[in-house]
Amino acid sequence: MAALLKLPNRGRLVLLCLLLATLWEAGAGQMHYSVPEEIEKGSFVGNIAKDLGLEPQELAERGVRIVSRGRTQLFALNPRSGSLVTAGRIDREELCAQSARCLLSFNILREDKLSIYSVEVEITDINDNAPRFVVEELELKISEMTTPGFRIPLKSSHDADVGENTLQRYELNSNDHFSLDVRSGKDGNKYPELVLERALDREEEAVHHLVLVALDGGNPVRSGTSRIRVMVLDANDNAPVFTQPEYHVNVPENTPVGTRILTVTATDADEGYNAQVAYFLEKNPEETSEVFELKSSSGEITITKSLDYEDAKFHEIDIEAQDGPGLLTRTKVIVAVLDVNDNPPEFYMTSATSSVPEDSPPGTIIALFNVHDRDSGQNAFITCSLPENLPFKLERSVDNYHRLVTTRVLDREQFSLYNITVIAKDGGNPPLSTDAHILLQVTDINDNPPTFPHTSYSAYIPENNPRGASIFSMMAHDPDSDDNAHVTYNLAEDIVQGAPLSSYISINSDTGILYALRSFDYEQFHKLQLWVTAHDSGNPQLRSNVSLDIFVLDQNDNVPEILYPALPTDGSTGVELAPRSAEPGYLVTKVVAVDRDSGQNAWLSYRLLKASEPGLFAVGLHTGEVRTARALLDRDALKQSLVVAVQDHGQPPLSATVTLTVAVADSIPEALADLGSIRTSANPDDSGLTLYLVVAVAAVSCVFLAFVIVLLAFRLRRWHTSRLLQASEGGLAGVPASQFVGVDGVRAFLQAYSHEAWLTADSRGSHVIFPQPNYADTLISQESCEKKDFLSEPQLIPEDKEETFSQVNSLRNIPVSYFAKRNKFT
Repeated sequence: MAALLKLPNRGRLVLLCLLLATLWEAGAGQMHYSVPEEIEKGSFVGNIAKDLGLEPQELAERGVRIVSRGRTQLFALNPRSGSLVTAGRIDREELCAQSARCLLSFNILREDKLSIYSVEVEITDINDNAPRFVVEELELKISEMTTPGFRIPLKSSHDADVGENTLQRYELNSNDHFSLDVRSGKDGNKYPELVLERALDREEEAVHHLVLVALDGGNPVRSGTSRIRVMVLDANDNAPVFTQPEYHVNVPENTPVGTRILTVTATDADEGYNAQVAYFLEKNPEETSEVFELKSSSGEITITKSLDYEDAKFHEIDIEAQDGPGLLTRTKVIVAVLDVNDNPPEFYMTSATSSVPEDSPPGTIIALFNVHDRDSGQNAFITCSLPENLPFKLERSVDNYHRLVTTRVLDREQFSLYNITVIAKDGGNPPLSTDAHILLQVTDINDNPPTFPHTSYSAYIPENNPRGASIFSMMAHDPDSDDNAHVTYNLAEDIVQGAPLSSYISINSDTGILYALRSFDYEQFHKLQLWVTAHDSGNPQLRSNVSLDIFVLDQNDNVPEILYPALPTDGSTGVELAPRSAEPGYLVTKVVAVDRDSGQNAWLSYRLLKASEPGLFAVGLHTGEVRTARALLDRDALKQSLVVAVQDHGQPPLSATVTLTVAVADSIPEALADLGSIRTSANPDDSGLTLYLVVAVAAVSCVFLAFVIVLLAFRLRRWHTSRLLQASEGGLAGVPASQFVGVDGVRAFLQAYSHEAWLTADSRGSHVIFPQPNYADTLISQESCEKKDFLSEPQLIPEDKEETFSQVNSLRNIPVSYFAKRNKFT
């Protein structure tokens, strides 16, 4: 305490304020400090870190900062010391005027918990303003008839300071006629009055010069002076008197300019000129503009400037009434401004996020904001609301702060952007409202797998397709975004006919288009089943499968294949038997054919392409049955040749032909006999061709016989020479010379180089085959089947060789299967 007393007055005041700030009791959620005005920038105000329970370095880490509503910030946080310091010059009179207490309120935000703390700083006054008189020179006129004790109100002085630093007393210079008396008004202000102590004598002294000094209670004391000149007059001993000592009037703030709000009236007991009263406004030096106008003659008060409750809730008007000689009296008019609802709520966004993941849990804080209404009372009561059907709600905090939080998990695929409108409405009549818009982007997470429009697909591709042909295009949709929606396609591994599926089909991983890697064959397989997998690029990846059936479409690429009659392996043609007694419609045989294609490409139709006897036989269009179209006649040839065509229904159609030989006979022996008796056709072309063949065979035979004779001659010569040599040596072998040695050799040679001629009755040309070693004709009889070597037994060869060859050739053309089928010749 002794050290405190040794400090200068200003230092003691600062230290006292700091001590009061440390001892200020904080309410729940509110901190109180006190600081004097006009202290230097950066001066200590309070230990915020300590009051928040934090270390100084934690203020920046936890995002502690000051938030206020549009006012110039007078305080700042020192991050190194954790203290609240001044941010600039603080003038208490500029902030709070004549208010007894000057309290500045603001909020401190702790961003890591989005907590708000209220801070209230009291600005204490220092003696930085001296008392000031409105009129520095004042002239008074007093009648010499004025009796001692008469009081003359003087112009008062104004001091912008408060408390002890404001105006405390008045002093008047020493004189013989006047004294000073100070009266305290109801508002606490001090009003000086000049008191006449001794009667005046104009003839003795017409003018009195006085000095009025106004002193405040500061240390050091500040003062202001006003010079008073008192002029002594005659016979005006009554001052005007107001009807009320103080006037009160209530005026709504929306009252139009020019409206009369009050008329003041003062009366003077004197008469004549001394009773003429005029009214004047006593101007306040601190008031920068006129709000009201007073008519000097009538005392009417009108509004000259729009009232604003938010700027000033009441106005005090000092009015003077002065009579003709100059006596005056004073009254006060207090104008109370009534609030009307003319200010909508105002938003102050403290913190807001622009994006939030779609998997954020309910209760996630989106924004923190403050709503304020400059009106008062019910007009300042604010309610905030949100549109319906939004997944958000508002939570009210302290001091009109609100939190916007989520009420459920968001879904970006349903709504990716929210334009949230917060409506703030006051309680006035009619109410005013303000909208605030918050744009919130919902960011994507990979919560949706790619999906195909269908559960399964079918594709069709014609066989014999070119390699690399496009088969089918598949598309999966992923409602996510960016990489989470980038879909890649692949095929599930499988084995098809011993080969991997990837050797048949490939898929473009980006477009989902399937391509054929080889040419498909419908006859190899008809259907190919595979699975296509679509997966996105999210983390973790999501995927889905779909089945695809690829059907190979048949093309007409196979010629009909004739199963019956089958072509013999030795190149001969089979013979079918038709009895002479066959009736029309008799089934002679049936052509059986198949087509490896399918559908219409495998539908076969049969038609008779060529017949040696037109109109004798008919072929079933769809059955292939060869039937007699009419009864056989004696003039019909015993051997009929038919050419049957088998054709499919493809586009273009493919066909095959088969040649049938039909023998007209009731039995095999009869057929053989009939075939043997067939003469050469009278057709000149056939006879000419046969003649040429016979001549050719005879020429070849002659050459061959000449060769054989020459060969035998050389052999006989060699044999004869050997015999002569043996006789000359004195003895010959006992072996008789025989011609069969040479004959056996010739027989063997002939057997090795035999030649064959086929002479048929119904062919346009006969077949000539030479040489053909070891050839034997095949003949089926009732007892057995054996081979006959006609060259080894020349004695069996008939003289009519042409007829024999023709018979054998006809028998060879009859297939063995046909004879076994008929069972007539066993």
